[in-house]
Amino acid sequence: MSSREPVLDEGVVRQQGGRVDLVVVAEMVAPGSRVLDVGSGEGELLDLLATTRGCDARGIELSREGVNAGVARGLAVVQGDADVDLAHYPDDAFDYVILSQTLQATRRPRWVLEQMLRIGRKAIVSFPNFGHWRSRLDLMIYGRMPVTDNMPIAWYETPNIHFCTIRDFVALVELLDARIEKAVALDSSGHRVRVNMPWWVWNLLGEQAVFLLNRKK
Repeated sequence: MSSREPVLDEGVVRQQGGRVDLVVVAEMVAPGSRVLDVGSGEGELLDLLATTRGCDARGIELSREGVNAGVARGLAVVQGDADVDLAHYPDDAFDYVILSQTLQATRRPRWVLEQMLRIGRKAIVSFPNFGHWRSRLDLMIYGRMPVTDNMPIAWYETPNIHFCTIRDFVALVELLDARIEKAVALDSSGHRVRVNMPWWVWNLLGEQAVFLLNRKK
């Protein structure tokens, strides 16, 4: 393995300043799967899936800069808008459809999730949890929208337009009649909240969450 190839090691990723949630996402993907990464950015997750899971990984990205960066890395990335272009994909086109830290930036999050569950046999979604205790504290004490490591941009410049909490997301999954196969919450240090707790506790302690979903039979 060359020095540039990523490994599924949270400690290494954390030391290198990478996103630990991507390791959690990659671990949920079966090796050799067909994967579509929606909002693939510069291709970090696609690269991780290809080199550590042997996946046929493809991406759709809104920004031209992200598409160019992904293509420059030798990845299969096309330019597209998740709020519109997912409708063009056929049913069950992929084993997994992934939406990583992008749900809150979509205009139609419910529609996007419905399309993901249509075109993929399973869906993986990660997002920042606006119900985290630090966000609540900022609102309660300072009366201002929080700025954190996972939400570092001020409210007037952020691309995020639909903030949600872990409990909000669970309620949406129930509304879609989908099933949660696996869920992982990450604390403010990027470590997993390993204790099996009720959703309301995860909603306080988890700064990020990753969910593996599938359609109910």
